[in-house]
Order: sequence, then structure tokens, then C-alpha cells
Amino acid sequence: MPADEVRVKVWVVPPGPGAWTQTQTQAQAQAQAQGQSGAAGGIVSVVDSDGRVILRAPRAGGSDGDEHLAHAPDPYTAKRDTPEWWDDAKFGIFIHWGIYSVPAWNSQRHRYEPFLRWWLHNDGKSETWRYHLFFLKSLLGEYWRYHRDTYGEDFVYDDFIPDFTARKFNASQWVELFADAGARYFVFVTKHHDGYALFDTGNSTHRSSYHLGPKRDFLRELFNAARAEQPSLHRGTYYSMPEWFNPDAGPYGFGNWPGHLARNPYDESKVEPYTGRLEGKDYLEDIQLAHMRSLAMDYESEIMWCDIGGPNLTVKFAKEWYPFAEAQGRQVVMNNRCGALPQFDTPEYARFSSIQRVKWETSEGIDPYTYGYNRRTKAEDYRSVQTIVSTLVDIVSKNGNYLLNVGPTAEGEIIKPMIDRLLEVGKWLAYSGECIYGTTGASLTGDRVCYQDYSFLGAESGDVRFTTTAESFCMISLVRPENGLLVIERAVPVLPGDEISLLGGGEEGKRLEWWIKDGKLVVRVAEEVLDRVEWAWAFKVSFLVR
Repeated sequence: MPADEVRVKVWVVPPGPGAWTQTQTQAQAQAQAQGQSGAAGGIVSVVDSDGRVILRAPRAGGSDGDEHLAHAPDPYTAKRDTPEWWDDAKFGIFIHWGIYSVPAWNSQRHRYEPFLRWWLHNDGKSETWRYHLFFLKSLLGEYWRYHRDTYGEDFVYDDFIPDFTARKFNASQWVELFADAGARYFVFVTKHHDGYALFDTGNSTHRSSYHLGPKRDFLRELFNAARAEQPSLHRGTYYSMPEWFNPDAGPYGFGNWPGHLARNPYDESKVEPYTGRLEGKDYLEDIQLAHMRSLAMDYESEIMWCDIGGPNLTVKFAKEWYPFAEAQGRQVVMNNRCGALPQFDTPEYARFSSIQRVKWETSEGIDPYTYGYNRRTKAEDYRSVQTIVSTLVDIVSKNGNYLLNVGPTAEGEIIKPMIDRLLEVGKWLAYSGECIYGTTGASLTGDRVCYQDYSFLGAESGDVRFTTTAESFCMISLVRPENGLLVIERAVPVLPGDEISLLGGGEEGKRLEWWIKDGKLVVRVAEEVLDRVEWAWAFKVSFLVR
């Protein structure tokens, strides 16, 4: 069949940790006896119903992965695939919320609002010479001046904590919105680089919403609501591995995460407090690892979405987390920013231009410039529904997931422009989701591998994206077909007897007339049927069982 392809997963269940060495030795001996290379980790053979070998391949992960296993017999430190539920989910919601949501002021485009504390202590240091460069004065040090003029030079970052009231926060409303948006998982920022956590941090530190400010465990409230009211939503946690100005992190500091207390950006003779810090803690063991254990075991996070990396005890953590989750029958996943054992890549405000074999997830905000809430962004400047849907389709067609961020206010409110957009995306997914959830990308786009910015729609394959399952093939047009015809100018997997339908087109959108002419697929669809669909038009080819 032209351009036909089917991708399957072959699950190979390893033996227990103590049996790895023996299993590898046996596999090596068997492979050598059969004239194979004998790489540790073995060969996977696929046979047909008659017992004939139709495919032989090394275990996924390549020689590097096998070599790693040979030296690390614990399977929980081996390279792991992403869970099937994560692969199939495609669309998730990111939530950036914290002390930074109080000032909620982003000084420049493409500068993240949650970083405002870092800019405050770094952008204003060369203010004198900036006044001599008029064209730079309006761009550099803007937040340094804004904070001084709005709050005063003696108002430090931790003074925002009492105003982080969260009085409008309603966990049930949040998870209902995420579900109505068509998301299959969410990732909650439990602690950003400022070190202020939104969960019960116990005696590791009291720098958290449980001990300071609203005195509430927001992660517990959110996860409990999701479990009880939206059980199909998978629950994940973002966690910043380092902290900017935690003196306990000083011995492990690096780059823009130096540790050590911050100095007043207007008078460096003054040292700023680190409110809630408890004395005598080793940052890696008593704070970072303790927090990761709590998120994974106490709150039962399914996604460990780390940020920044740096010094870490991730391997030690993984050896505890993976068997803990597996004993409960749960599949869990960790991104590539925990410092070790990555399972998926995480470009932000960017995406790949072609299909990827390695799993990946793009994250970006409904706000086109930042993750947290920014009071300067106008309602009309938020990403449009058209842009969000097109981005989702493009990412999914390239084997990725889309993690779309909302930034609540300091009171815990997700504002109406964000809600409106999420609900419209949910309406589209309600009728087009068959071409999104549980699909894989079809290899009909170009083979270039590079990053593009968030406005890129993919010139390699025009305005149509392709996804596939074992039983169907989808052609998703990002623009409305003209003159009642969808024309695909390349070979696609469709044969006589296959049915083509426009998802969301009603009864008249089913079993559409189609034909092949000059190697092009042409599908006829009435204008009134096209009118029933918005944002993107998903045409599904249902294969005839032959």
C-alpha cells in the first residue's frame, strides 16, 4: 500500500535485578552461537503466526544502553521508555503559580515572569552606564526600575509572601477546566527557582505555602480533587532542582543558580532573608531528595518534571520511585532535566520541524511570552485558539506531546481569556480527538531535524499534518479546504473500500466521496459540512478489514 506503515511496541519484561548478569550472559552466548554480535542485553526477534522470524533487532537503547546495563545490573537505572498512557495522552496543562504571581509583571518579551527575582538582582547592576546608552535604557534594567518605583528599595522579594493569598483557588474548578480542555494530564509547579514550595515540605524547610502565607497544601488539594472528580487526568509535578539564593545550595551552586543569600539590589551592604529556611540542612540529601521522595511517594506524582538539572541524587531517587510505582501498578515518567535517566526531551517555546523517534514534549504558555501570569499581557495578545490547535496538531504529527501553560493570579484565579481558549480547544478535541489521542506521527513530512520558534507551521508538508494508528490514518488540514475539496499531493495509505470521514462533520461528513487522480488524493466535502468544524479539519481514513 502506498506510504503505508504500522508502528508497534514489543514489550520485553526484564527479570529481577539479581538475574540481570545471568540473563545477559545467556543472551550473549546464544547470540554468538547464532552468529550474532553478542551484545549484552540480547536480541529481540519478531515471528509471524507460522513461527518464521520476520525481524531481528538489538534491544532498544542501542549498544550504549546495553553497555550501561552490563555495569549497572539494577534495571531501575537502565534507559526506560515513556509510559504508554503518556505517549497516548498528547495534551497536558502546565501551571506556573507562586510568589512571582503577586507582582505579575514581565519586563520584556521572551523573558519569563517567574524569573523576576533573578532579573531584579542582575539587571540593574550596570545602571550607570545604561543611562549613557539611551537606546538600551528602555530595554535593560526595566524591572529593577519598576520594583524601585512601585515597591521601594527596601521591599524585598519575600515581602510578597503575605499577598500570595490564593483566596479564589478552587481545586475542583481547576481540574474540571483541564478535563473540559481535553487535557489528559497536568503538571503543577510545586517549587520554582525562588525556593517557595506549594506543598507540605515537612521539616526539610518551612519556605512553603503550608507554613508561610496562605498556610495551605495546594498540591494535596489539587491532587485530591483530580483523584476524586477527574480520575482520567494523570497528575504530574514540576520541581526546580536548584534554588537561586538558598544558602544551603551554596556548596552546590553553579552558573545562574549560585546559592548563597541575595543582597539588596539597591544597597549590596544589606543581605536579604530566606524566609522559612531551617538550619543544618544538606541541600541535596535533606531538601532536594527529600522533596522528590515526598512528591513521588506521599503525593504519588506520575510525572517528575524537573527543571535545570545540576548536582542531584536522581539515580538514588529513581531506584526507589520506579519499584514503588510498579508495585502499585502505576507507570511513571521523568523528563530530561532531572540530571539523570531522561525519558523524554523538553524544548520550551520551540519545537522540532520533523517527526522524532525519541519522545518529546513542547511546553509554552497561552501567554506567548511567559509561563506565569503577567498583568501586562492584553487579552487579545494571548495565543488564539487557532494557534493553539494548529500547534497541538503539528507537535502530535511529529510524535510529541504539548504541555500548554496557564498562569493563575496570586488569588488563584485562572483568568477568563485563558479559560475561553482552553474550552474552545476542548470542543475541538471532543470531535477531532480520534486523530490526536493514541496516534503516532506518520512519516510523510520532511526529514530535517532542527528547532523552530513557536510561530512555525512546517513548510515541509504545507498545511496538512498526518497521524496514524493500526486501524486508521488521519489527514488534518490546518486551513479550511477550498472549493469543497481536500487535495493531498502525495501518496497516502488509502485503498478502494477504505472510508474517509470529516470528524465533527455529522452524518453528512461520513463516507465522503474520494478518488485518486494523477497520484493525488482528492476528497469531496460539502461546504455546509466544513462549516460545522472550526480551527482544523481532521479527515480520518478508516481501513477496510481485508
